[in-house]
Amino acid sequence: MSSREALLAQLRAAVGAPHVLTDDQATRRFRKGHRTGEGPVLAVVRPGSLLELWRVLQAVVAAGRIVIMQAANTGLTGGSTPDGTGYDREIVLVNTMRIAGVQVIAGGEQVVCLPGATLDQLERQLAPLGREPHSVIGSSCIGASVLGGICNNSGGALVRRGPAYTELALYARVADDGRVELVNHLGIALGDTPEEILTRLERGEYGEADIARDSGRAASDPRYAEHVRAVDADTPARFNADPSRLFEASGSAGKLCLFAVRLDTFPKEASTVFYVGTNEPDELTSVRRHLLTALPRLPIAGEYIHRTAFDIGERYGKDTFLLIDRFGTARVPKAFALKSRIDGFFERFGLRGVTDRVVQAITDRMPSHLPARMREWRDRYEHHLLIRVSNDQAEATREYLARQFEASATGAWFECDAEEGRKAFLHRFAIAGAAIRYREAHRGRVGDIVALDVALRRNDRAWVEQLPDELERDIVHKLYYGHFFCHVFHQDYIVKPGVDPLAMEHRMWELLDARRAEYPAEHNVGHLYVAKPALVDHYRRLDPTNTFNPGIGHTPRGRGWQECCDRPAPVWPKAYSEAVD
Repeated sequence: MSSREALLAQLRAAVGAPHVLTDDQATRRFRKGHRTGEGPVLAVVRPGSLLELWRVLQAVVAAGRIVIMQAANTGLTGGSTPDGTGYDREIVLVNTMRIAGVQVIAGGEQVVCLPGATLDQLERQLAPLGREPHSVIGSSCIGASVLGGICNNSGGALVRRGPAYTELALYARVADDGRVELVNHLGIALGDTPEEILTRLERGEYGEADIARDSGRAASDPRYAEHVRAVDADTPARFNADPSRLFEASGSAGKLCLFAVRLDTFPKEASTVFYVGTNEPDELTSVRRHLLTALPRLPIAGEYIHRTAFDIGERYGKDTFLLIDRFGTARVPKAFALKSRIDGFFERFGLRGVTDRVVQAITDRMPSHLPARMREWRDRYEHHLLIRVSNDQAEATREYLARQFEASATGAWFECDAEEGRKAFLHRFAIAGAAIRYREAHRGRVGDIVALDVALRRNDRAWVEQLPDELERDIVHKLYYGHFFCHVFHQDYIVKPGVDPLAMEHRMWELLDARRAEYPAEHNVGHLYVAKPALVDHYRRLDPTNTFNPGIGHTPRGRGWQECCDRPAPVWPKAYSEAVD
């Protein structure tokens, strides 16, 4: 028996033959990223328990293969899939979504989440307790996992909470000598051996006496609220490579095998939504600075939409909007999985994007799903800002907006009713996938997508991007949207046919460097961005043998962090070598 067949036999013995996938069609939805990234694997393994995951990890490491950890595969930068074929070892992709579980502790003030727990599941489990997780609708729309958010320092839309972060985690790492070791920093006494720890945790066999409440380790970012209020600071509020938010599992980007995290939850508050439109960007700057500094309590959220993003989201994000609106976020992951299977079937015959074109043809025949006042504001104003505040801050916000826009010739606002507010925020998050649908629906008439995730400085008043003519002429559409109060923007560029998206992205980097922006702001570097030195150091400390997810952030792919496979060394933009404030 070859070493390959021996490993596959071990994996089948560990998790059951139906959960070891090797056929190209069966593995497609796991080895192909949501937006980017794809490559071959020896197998996709789907363990059904923490103990099975531990045994899979031991077998793969002992066999000298690469491990790529994956949860919901909803990332936008290819960070949980292979990236082409340039590896020196075969890849075993371990998908953890069968290991779902959320354990409520401390009377609902904290939770322990297992690898397959999704934000949607967590949100629904906390709702009867009047609590909610770090992130709500947004990533949860497409079934993102809780642990994926921690690994990627995901930002989210909620102004008070900052990036997903914890210092309390249970994980496995591969030490310098190649030995797999289990590290229990969960702050819960579960026993001594890996088998005992993992079994007791999954069964919930522990009590309040086993839970350390004064470990000195945080279960959420304790600094962000103060950080984001500093609107005159000359640095961004949050970005992926901020050394102050890299801690073991937090920001690990798949360089560990993560079994569980312990997280804070937050009180769910009644809120009011205000909708602002303007043709003068400085008016939104004034709103941002005032509401972040003058309100006794921070706004809950502040989401920006440019008119072009509004339009493309309205048409090409309509199916996502309607699916969530009618059935809730719980149905979305199943819809994406079904879409992947159908697309995979047709791709065998050279037909790409079949479901996108069919669904788009159907939704194009449907009336607009957006409230009338939103569409009216779209016609009148280029820039849109959605503001959600807790009800105890609503009157102060209402009075400020009335003063701010009383004599304005370029802007106005209205207070949303419950339905308008819900649909406004749902529209904002449906925009995130609209560029992909636009590309698939118009394949042959447009090129690829350049997607940037940018954090501007907190004191930056010139937040509207101005591109040089040589870039403008290569672009079909620019979609700008983002978390305005945090000064985090998503910038999607749909480019013309024949335009090299990678070359354009590198030119965009130079412009961002000149603005002293940070990128990525809240997504994993994946295989699109070059990891900054602080991030590379974090990865190397976690994974000294380069067993997990090699090549992430354009780092070396070889065993022991050696360059391999004739891959050129990355060219870093100059800002990457600058010290981080």
